[in-house]
Amino acid sequence: MIDSAARSVGGPRSPEGPRSNPADGSGAMFDAIAERYDRLNRILSLGVDGRWRRQAVEALALPRRARVLDLATGTADLALLIARRHPDARVVGTDPSARMLDIGRHKVAAGGLAERVRLDSGDAQSLRFEDDHFDGVSIAFGIRNVPDRPRALREMARVTRPGGRVVILELSEPRKGLLAWPARFYIQTLVPWLGALLSGAREYRYLQRSIAAFPAAEDFARTMRDAGLEVLEVRPLTFGVCHLFVATPAEAGS
Repeated sequence: MIDSAARSVGGPRSPEGPRSNPADGSGAMFDAIAERYDRLNRILSLGVDGRWRRQAVEALALPRRARVLDLATGTADLALLIARRHPDARVVGTDPSARMLDIGRHKVAAGGLAERVRLDSGDAQSLRFEDDHFDGVSIAFGIRNVPDRPRALREMARVTRPGGRVVILELSEPRKGLLAWPARFYIQTLVPWLGALLSGAREYRYLQRSIAAFPAAEDFARTMRDAGLEVLEVRPLTFGVCHLFVATPAEAGS
């Protein structure tokens, strides 16, 4: 549930302006809790984060021998899942947290996937890859904390080949329906409290703030279109606690 949340460069911004605590959501902050990170994800998401990732992998609709970029890869959960579901794919995962990447590399090696999964430090706002380089680009729970989201989205569109997919998973606060209030209570109150209790890190309180500051799904989809992406689908998951955005680079002149 907090996979890669706010680990993209710069950390979360509040609606009022710059962050009051520059350490919130930074790569260095996640270095400090990296050892407990995967276990916390399972607990805080009530185990559904794995299902969300599986849907993201399916939405990539990868061809044979695909090249895939996974941004804000963290400990490589999504990158590994992509590689396992597509045995002939090659995956590059990037993240600003060195310790998270170290743990991810151990997981890659333990899974026997070192020849097909490479993890590197990287900034979603400035990708060092050539145009049209990847068949698919993914980012799970990290886009809301990229300081310049339109720039990062333009970079995703740039490095994805025509017809390839850009797939984004992001947490959200449900606004409608019978379960909206209990879901908001869980995200706003219980998740930060449980995160601090289980990890010993009060930094988890940034989570509610960053989710609250993220735009509604339809507004973010508009930002994607303005950045040069054709949005194919916006899918609410688990009563709207998470959204799956699926897009492809827009054709020139469209």
